[in-house]
Amino acid sequence: MTKRPIILVTNDDSVVAPGIKTLVEIANEFGEVYVVAPDGPQSGKGHAITLDQSLRCNEVPTEGPQKEYKVSGTPADCVKLAINVVLPRRPDLILSGINHGSNASVNVIYSGTMSAAVEGALERIDSIGFSLDEFPWTASMEAAKPYVRTVIANVLENGLPSGVCLNVNIPANDLVPYKGLKVCRQAIGNWVEEFDSRIDPYGRPYYWLTGKYELYDQGSDTDIAALSEGYVSVVPVSVDLTAHESLATLNQWNFEI
Repeated sequence: MTKRPIILVTNDDSVVAPGIKTLVEIANEFGEVYVVAPDGPQSGKGHAITLDQSLRCNEVPTEGPQKEYKVSGTPADCVKLAINVVLPRRPDLILSGINHGSNASVNVIYSGTMSAAVEGALERIDSIGFSLDEFPWTASMEAAKPYVRTVIANVLENGLPSGVCLNVNIPANDLVPYKGLKVCRQAIGNWVEEFDSRIDPYGRPYYWLTGKYELYDQGSDTDIAALSEGYVSVVPVSVDLTAHESLATLNQWNFEI
């Protein structure tokens, strides 16, 4: 009998987030599932790893066939610990999410959800990050489920190129029914930061990071455009950060000392 694939599920919203519960429900249809996720919110942690303190990993009760563990670290920590300590063997697939909030465009840089998927790609394991363009934990994920299933099924059947993971973003529920799925490129944009300055009871200043997203890219083939039109966006993300198109230019510079 063919063994079912081992699927690692993680996120950055914590092991108890509704999004990860939805992803686990779907993952159980495809393989033997292990959940190794942070014990608390880790949004915006990017690809941080824990070097200055020990990590705790404890099994938690479940209501399904999967095994679940909570980790006192970042999403990248969770993937590393799962691969090297928790799982009986290397996973066949890593799923991260479903994140509460979009990880389209430049958000992929800061996202703990996507950093877990990138960590999987670094390990040459097929990996997918899923995000819903709504922040409330009460947001429905029913409309997202068929798209999550089809992406997982395609990756299991076809595999991904070495060092590549997928960034899948799902539109907000006010755009249901979705128009379909689009393979896109990452939109060019950035966050224009502002800092809300306040004074604590001891007269010392402190700051809250705020700001707004600014889209520099009006292309019709981007993830932002797809989401705004009601499409689920799929962006292939590479762990190779080399700006290959700039190599020829830099090789013409005079670097002689």
